Amino acid sequence: MAIKSRSSEDHLHTNVILGKITEYDIFVYYCPSFKELGKKFKSDLREDNSPTVSIIPYNGRLLYKDFGNSEHAFDCFNYVKYKYGCSFIGALRIIDCDFNLGLSSKKDAINFTMGYMAYSQENTPKFIKPEILIKKKKRHWNKEDVKFWSQYLVNKELLTTFAVQPISHFWINSTRFSCKSISYAFQFNNRYKIYSPYDEKNKWLSNTKKTDVQGYNQLPNNGERLIITSSLKDVLCLTSAGYNAIAMQSEMQTPEEKLISELKERFTTIEILYDNDFEKINNPGQTMARKICDLYGFTNICIPTNYESKDPSDLVSNTGGFKNLKIILK
Repeated sequence: MAIKSRSSEDHLHTNVILGKITEYDIFVYYCPSFKELGKKFKSDLREDNSPTVSIIPYNGRLLYKDFGNSEHAFDCFNYVKYKYGCSFIGALRIIDCDFNLGLSSKKDAINFTMGYMAYSQENTPKFIKPEILIKKKKRHWNKEDVKFWSQYLVNKELLTTFAVQPISHFWINSTRFSCKSISYAFQFNNRYKIYSPYDEKNKWLSNTKKTDVQGYNQLPNNGERLIITSSLKDVLCLTSAGYNAIAMQSEMQTPEEKLISELKERFTTIEILYDNDFEKINNPGQTMARKICDLYGFTNICIPTNYESKDPSDLVSNTGGFKNLKIILK
């Protein structure tokens, strides 16, 4: 089943959304009866007396398949579209807003929210979006952890400072998931982002909010230079190299004006170091970097394409040290 983008906005595309969250994340969030891939459950889209629905892999995607109603076969985007009775672009905006991806313009988000509220007040079912609760089981650090993080020149002490914990399994609401390979919990107050670097389908699972700025609590009170980058892994890498750094929860999220005003009071210079997505159409990382720089008057730093590294952590790993990173940031 092909997933098409029909957005008129620069960043509100299915491929951009799936670069930040997974189809699994979307189904878990909007389909409360879904517990396990392939396991049948009762339909939440119609009256259903027995479990007839499964979410299954299909042509490299996940498919909501109702074996009791042949018309109910949806990818994650069309599932949200059908459930909320909105347009395809409306479904993308729902996902964008609920996951704090920051892909829609403020005007579009406001217009959509008003339209959805009006829709909900009509003679139509109201679907309550479930709150996601994530819990984790911590394990001891091992040699595999050291090997993974050492390629970015990040040590255990720094990981502990940034509340990064190795885990053996975790729960999403009441459903337990075992980690098949090394996985970590990034903690933000009582919320978590689960990072499984070798799990291509579910690399990221999160219940964080857009106000959970990665690396914010570890910043000094003031300083000469601050770098806003793409991820906590990049923040860790830059911190290890001697720089002050933070990251939003999503690279496609525009930092709030209140946050930027505060940071400008604390740091002399603020720069953007986002992904150089040179292999992707429209290079979304650099497109967003330029947008933020234009908005707030920052300087954009782009890793040159000839390094064949899209972000700071890739650059350090691919070149074996901080030398080239420091040349770029000089």
